[in-house]
Amino acid sequence: MKALLVEDKEYIRKALLHLLQSVATDVEVIGECESVKDAVVVANTCKPELIFLDINLSDGNGFDFLEQTAHLDFKVIFITAYEEYALKALKAGAVDYLLKPVDPQELQEALVKVKTISSGEQKQQIKTARQVWYKDESTLLLSLSDSFQVIELNELLYCESDKGYTSFHLANGKKYIASKPLKEFEEKLEQIHFTRPHQSFMVNLKYIDKYDKSGIIFLKSGKKIPVSSRKKEAFLATFLKYNNL
Repeated sequence: MKALLVEDKEYIRKALLHLLQSVATDVEVIGECESVKDAVVVANTCKPELIFLDINLSDGNGFDFLEQTAHLDFKVIFITAYEEYALKALKAGAVDYLLKPVDPQELQEALVKVKTISSGEQKQQIKTARQVWYKDESTLLLSLSDSFQVIELNELLYCESDKGYTSFHLANGKKYIASKPLKEFEEKLEQIHFTRPHQSFMVNLKYIDKYDKSGIIFLKSGKKIPVSSRKKEAFLATFLKYNNL
């Protein structure tokens, strides 16, 4: 099978390539991509039969790629850092996923599974999962000390990390504290217009009122968020891109 690796982290692509060379001599990797844009071009040009597809990419997500290549005939194995709800449902059917870092045994099992089903069957399941994914993507379920709290991410101003805990500050003034570090939430939040300008903060770009070039973000609520010196350049690029500048 001709395979394409679509993953935005090079070290993960290289590790997966090495594993495939070790456990799957009948899989030929014909290309590697790190973005939706590049993957669409390569898929249309090279016509892969199998795609290892990361959920979160540098310019979108795996479902964006699948929507733009719906006319092509290939099978999919997802790659993800988390056991997302939608993917758990898929794993019981015709679609499989691999957790990072990829386990050799799980890779072999996924390859066996993907060879036994049709791409049409996969596409139907993925279509259903996509609807679940986008619904799930708009909220975050926090496990608090005494309850489970659903957070509407459009209402989340910023997150603040402190000694392994993360506080979530909402536009309505409410605050929730989860006993997990900020890095546990970073990947999901980055996909929906959040940025991490400082080790201790993630900020919703839609709630930024202004950015002072001295290194201070002013939120519409009046809250001031510092930008660390080593992240100034990256933050400014993200901020300007979000505001179409």
